[in-house]
Amino acid sequence: MNYINNRVLMEAKIILKNGYTIREIATIFQVSKSTVHKDLHERLKKIDRKLYEKVDKILKYHIDVRHIRGGESTKKKYIEMKK
Repeated sequence: MNYINNRVLMEAKIILKNGYTIREIATIFQVSKSTVHKDLHERLKKIDRKLYEKVDKILKYHIDVRHIRGGESTKKKYIEMKK
C-alpha cells in the first residue's frame, strides 16, 4: 500500500507542477488512465484532502477544455493529410 500512496502523491505533485492530463500522467507512470483516475479521484481524497481539492480544480479545467483540444487535434490531422 505504501507504494501506491507514494505513486498517488507523486502523480498529484506532477499535475500541480506541470498541469499534465490524466493521459500524460499515465504515460509517465506506465499505468492505465483508469488507474490514474482512481488514484486522483478516490485514493488522493483519502490521503490528503487539501491536495485533492487542488488537483481536482486542474482536472475539471481539463474537462472544460477537452472539446477545444480535440478540435485542434482533428484540424491538425486533416492539415497534415492534405500535404
